[in-house]
Amino acid sequence: MKVRTLISFDWATKKFLRQKANFDILEGFLTELTERTIQIIEILESEGNKENLEDKYNRVDLLCKDSEGEIIIIEVQFYLELDYFHRILYGISKVITEHIHEKQDYSHVKKVISINIAYFDLGDGKDYIYHGITNFIGKNLGDQLTLGHLQQKKFGKKKPSEIYPEIYLIKVNNFDNVSKTPLDEWIYFLKNTALPTDYKAKGLKQVEERLKYEAMNKVEKQEYDTYIKNVKISKSVIESVEYAAREEGIEEGIEKGIEKGIEKGIEKAKINAVLKGFDNNLSISLISNLNDLLEEEVAKILKNHGKME
Repeated sequence: MKVRTLISFDWATKKFLRQKANFDILEGFLTELTERTIQIIEILESEGNKENLEDKYNRVDLLCKDSEGEIIIIEVQFYLELDYFHRILYGISKVITEHIHEKQDYSHVKKVISINIAYFDLGDGKDYIYHGITNFIGKNLGDQLTLGHLQQKKFGKKKPSEIYPEIYLIKVNNFDNVSKTPLDEWIYFLKNTALPTDYKAKGLKQVEERLKYEAMNKVEKQEYDTYIKNVKISKSVIESVEYAAREEGIEEGIEKGIEKGIEKGIEKAKINAVLKGFDNNLSISLISNLNDLLEEEVAKILKNHGKME
């Protein structure tokens, strides 16, 4: 077996970065990304309660609160999802509503920062980091709307964008492996599970010291190796989506047909990943986490394909 020097960031979010002793790693990444000092206070519950299988759920890799009371969502996504932008919006909305009590006034609405690390082609764009905020610009005069004096005094904010959600999109595969800034050094790690030479970014020293494959015990190594194996399976399945779309007989240039074929291809890809994961002795829980499905949905797929009774 090839020894890995470092543990991948996505695995770290599920295991190590939830520990308070490793908050400084997470703080380093968030500080470099947002260009302001971030201090993590606690890790919050990362899945909304569901009353039944038909309810939408909000599973993310990390949900945390910083010293300013803001909530930060971090999600690592390997699968192509045509409605991923909608999913981001839903996730933000869900977090906002879950963290305000019914009798509280609207001033208690938390600002949410959504960070999405995508290992697939998320929209058409050549850059590898995108940042979205909400500003209000005058339609006639072109001026920017700011908060009034009393609002600024009460909330400690100057612009609506400091209240509204903020979204970061990191298209990992677009990064060219040339690190020009400290943030680039973090993106290098996200893409390669390795560190660039002479790095300076906050948190990466702690990554090198603590996220070592060799430091894990035997059980942890087995779990990690299984996870990486299934990620590779997932990635290979993703690459089959276009082929699956063509297999549906969709002719290039017919936009609606292509979209329908891709959707069917994605559905087939997820089913295939579930079946392969089960054949490789992965637990239903792990298959669920890797493929962004509920355990009930995984079990239903396995039953429909004769893998379970």
